[in-house]
Amino acid sequence: MRLTGKVAVITGAASGIGRATARLFASEGARLMLGDLDEVGVRQAADECIQAGSEADAMRTDVTSGDAVRRLVEGAVARYAKLDIIFNNAGIGMPGSILDCSEEDFERVVAVNLKGVFLGCKYALPHFLSNPSGGAIVNMSSNGGLIGRPADPLYVATKHGVMGLTKSLALAYADRRIRVNALCPGPIDTPMIWQGMDPDMDREEFIRRAVAACPTPRMAAPEEVARAALFLASDEASFVSGVGLAVDGAKAAGVFNANRYRLDFDLLG
Repeated sequence: MRLTGKVAVITGAASGIGRATARLFASEGARLMLGDLDEVGVRQAADECIQAGSEADAMRTDVTSGDAVRRLVEGAVARYAKLDIIFNNAGIGMPGSILDCSEEDFERVVAVNLKGVFLGCKYALPHFLSNPSGGAIVNMSSNGGLIGRPADPLYVATKHGVMGLTKSLALAYADRRIRVNALCPGPIDTPMIWQGMDPDMDREEFIRRAVAACPTPRMAAPEEVARAALFLASDEASFVSGVGLAVDGAKAAGVFNANRYRLDFDLLG
């Protein structure tokens, strides 16, 4: 098992990619501390990890609060006596033109998507510095952290910020055995993406629109992103730091044939 003996903190662990990653980390031997605003969901996630044979605990965590993130990280250290991994996964979407987004929208998406990652790094790093083995930080960015997207500029701005933070911290702590990387997913079948579907819209039509600009015409399962998180968190990635790993079916790679920008293509199962 690739995470035997490791202690990991995961934020946004109640659903989607965070929950799938918690289950996978548990099956690979990690001991876990899970955080999420959804206290019921995150405790259910911890129960699933225990059923998988791991040790796990959970607490309600607002990643925009420094005190809350510090309690989550210190809770892991208090319970397991060390920290090896943090997956700063919690995030929210923010679709819409910049003309339609308010200052409050801006402050909210920055607080969750960028400040939340900053706080996770800030409070995990001292424990990694005191750990002889160092540590691994995995931050949740997006393929919107690698390319521009016209439909959600505020969200994309925060994800570019996560990439800048990730690269800078990777440089700052490389000589202390601390690796810092980011995940950059594309269309993933999680609650966040389905929040954007109009109640009157056909499900297949929504999927087609969601993946219209993706060279691989399907949504990925959260477990596919979880496997990428596992790689970055594990010793298999011991010489990988400062990267944004796209898990997006080549969406961030560039443009493709113009005749592919249609909605009548065959979906992959």
